[in-house]
Amino acid sequence: MDYSQFFSAALNRLHEERRYRVFADLERIAGRFPHALWHSPKGPRNVVIWCSNDYLGMGQHPRVVGAMVETATRVGTGAGGTRNIAGTHHPLVQLEAELADLHGKQASLLFTSGYVSNQTGIATIAKLIPNCLILSDALNHNSMIEGVRQAGCERQIFRHNDVEHLEQLLIAAGPDRPKLIACESLYSMDGDVAPLAKICDLAEKYGAMTYVDEVHAVGMYGPRGGGIAERDGVMHRIDVLEGTLAKAFGCLGGYIAGNADIIDAVRSYAPGFIFTTALPPAICSAATAAIRHLKTSSWERERHQDRAARVKAILNAAGLPVMSNDTHIVPLFVGDPEKCKQACDILLEEHGVYIQPINYPTVAKGTERLRITPSPYHDDGLIDGLADALLQVWERLGLPLKQKSLAAE
Repeated sequence: MDYSQFFSAALNRLHEERRYRVFADLERIAGRFPHALWHSPKGPRNVVIWCSNDYLGMGQHPRVVGAMVETATRVGTGAGGTRNIAGTHHPLVQLEAELADLHGKQASLLFTSGYVSNQTGIATIAKLIPNCLILSDALNHNSMIEGVRQAGCERQIFRHNDVEHLEQLLIAAGPDRPKLIACESLYSMDGDVAPLAKICDLAEKYGAMTYVDEVHAVGMYGPRGGGIAERDGVMHRIDVLEGTLAKAFGCLGGYIAGNADIIDAVRSYAPGFIFTTALPPAICSAATAAIRHLKTSSWERERHQDRAARVKAILNAAGLPVMSNDTHIVPLFVGDPEKCKQACDILLEEHGVYIQPINYPTVAKGTERLRITPSPYHDDGLIDGLADALLQVWERLGLPLKQKSLAAE
C-alpha cells in the first residue's frame, strides 16, 4: 500500500482551499527589533516584522538576555528531566513564585507552552470535578477547545461574550451541578475583551468555577502587567488564570495560577505536566527577569498602546478596513484567503514588510485578515511606510477601501 498518497491528498486539499501555510525563514536581530533578516530564495533581505507576538520586544531586553546568558553559563542548558525526576531546579521554583505573585494567587504551575497549559489544565481540572459541565466561549482558542474535549465532560458553548446566553445555560444546569466557565480575557484575532466582571458575577450567583486565559494580556495590561483581570479589578474573583511566557515576556512556556489545592491537584494528576521535561533554567531566569521588569516599568505598556493607537489612526485615515477594537490588536479585513496570501507575499517580497495571512481555520471562512501587532519599537516612519505599502497592495489586488470620511469618524 502506498501510504504517501494519503498525505499528498491531505496537502492537496489545503492547496485547493487556499490555506496551505508557508513559513518565512526569519532571523531577528537583537537590539534592532522589529527589524530582521528574511532568508529568501534570493538570499538574505532586511524586513520589518509587523505580526510578532513578542508584543513588547522583551525578547531583546538587556535584562532578559543577560539573565538567560548568566544562568546558562552558571548551570548549563537543559533541565535534566521531568519535574519529578531532577527537573525541579531553583530558577523554575523562583519563576512559579513570581507568577503566583503577579496574579495574586497562592501558587502557579509551569508548562512547556501556553497551548499545553490550556490543553492539560482544563482537562485535568474538569476531570477532577464529578459530573462537571464546561461552559466555553464560542471563540476560545484551539488549545482551550482541545482541553475541553479531552476532559470528557459534557460541554456547552455560549455565544461569544454573550453573558445573557451564559446565564441561560447556568440556570438550565441547575444550582447543584458543578460548572466550569472557560473564556479568554482578550481574543487575539478580533482584539475584543471579555466582560470579566459580569462573568464573575454570574459565576458567583450560580456557583460556577472560572478559568480565564490571559495569554494575550499578561504583561500588557494592569498596573503590574497582571492582565485584563488586574486592570478590571477582578483578579481575586477568578479561580484559575492561565498565561504564557512567550508573548509579552518574550520567552517560552505557559502556566496556570490559582489556589494551592487546585494547582497541587493539577501538578499531581496532569499527564501533560508529569510526563514531559521541565523548562530549562536559562528560560526560567529570563522569564523571571521579564516579569520583574514589567511589574515596575510602565514605559513598555504605555508606548505599546501609543503605537497601536497611531497605527489604527493612520490606517483608518487612509481608508483601510481596520476592524475596530479597544486593544493592541490591529486586524485588517480582507475576506478572501487567496488575496490575503497574495497581499502578504507582495508586502514581503516588494516592500520588506512581514505580516502573515490569517486564514481558516484560525478565523472563519470569509473573515480572512491581516493581523498587525505594533510594538513599542515601531516608530512613526515605519508606521507611515506600512500604510503606504498597504495602500499599494490594496490597489493592486482590487481590495475595497472604506470611505475616508467614514474612516475619519
